[in-house]
This record gives sequence, C-alpha cells and structure tokens, in this order.
Amino acid sequence: MSLVDLQSSDFALFGLPERFAQDRAEIDARWKDLQREAHPDRFAAQGDAAQRIAMQWSVRINEAYRRLKDPLARASYLCELRGAPIEAENNTAMPAAFLMEQMELREALEEAGTVEALEALGEPLAKTRREAFERIRKLLDDEGDARAAAGQVRGLMFIERFAHEVEHKLDQLGQ
Repeated sequence: MSLVDLQSSDFALFGLPERFAQDRAEIDARWKDLQREAHPDRFAAQGDAAQRIAMQWSVRINEAYRRLKDPLARASYLCELRGAPIEAENNTAMPAAFLMEQMELREALEEAGTVEALEALGEPLAKTRREAFERIRKLLDDEGDARAAAGQVRGLMFIERFAHEVEHKLDQLGQ
C-alpha cells in the first residue's frame, strides 16, 4: 500500500500543513482520495490479510477526517501534538469573568421561553464562537502558543456545550 505510516499525524496522513487554518473543501477532497486508495475492495485479489490492512487504513483515515474537519477537534488535536493537551476532565480552571458570563448565559437560557428569545441568544453566541476560533488560530498558527490555545479550547468547549443546549431547547419549543 502506498499510504503513509498508520502512526503518522492526521496532517501528514492527509498531506496537509500542521496548522489550525485549513480549507474544508481540501480536507474533504483528500479524504475521498484516501478512502478510494484504501478501499478494501481494491485489495480483494490480494487476499484477506491485505483487505484487513485496508480496513485498518479506512478506519484510521475516517478517524483523522473526523478530527480535521471539526475546528474544535482540530484545535484540540494540534494542542496535544504540540505538548499542551486539553485535559478538559482534569483542568476546569477558567477566568472568573468567563465563568460569570457562562452563568449569565445559563440564566438567560432558563428564562428564554420563546423561539425568538432563544434565537436572540444565538446571535451573540455565534459571534463569540467566531472570535474564539480566531484567537485559537492566532495562538496556534501565528504565535505558536499551544498552552494559551489549550485554555481557549477549554473555554470554547463550554461555549459549544451551551450552543447545543440552545439548539436542544429550540427543538423542544418547535415541537
């Protein structure tokens, strides 16, 4: 098989530069190429062992694709590669101002009883997400500060969880 080592990074596997800023269309196209190259049916004539290896490749390619296509997962992965794992389960320290903001958002979510009120929460939330991703991009790609980026990723995880709760409540009101 002409593919790279199973132990290589997701970026090496996909032939992409090791940075946060990526072109989603390029990730998607590379994934399709790799899947085509590693498809087990291509190795049917080479026997069961070759097909098993192709299946391992396919699983590895899908795992890398899942991480690379999701900006939050990609940021987390890059931090880990650069020696600053997120460790969200063990490291929940956040600035007091951020935690106060989260508490205020949660109160607003509890009080929001209409679709309009929930959509009003979504607008500033989308802006906050965009700004957080831009800070992460600068920290990882421009400044090379994975430790600071890891802190931003942990904060963004709170924001993403909140966004999912808003979406869930919107779904409940829509029924």
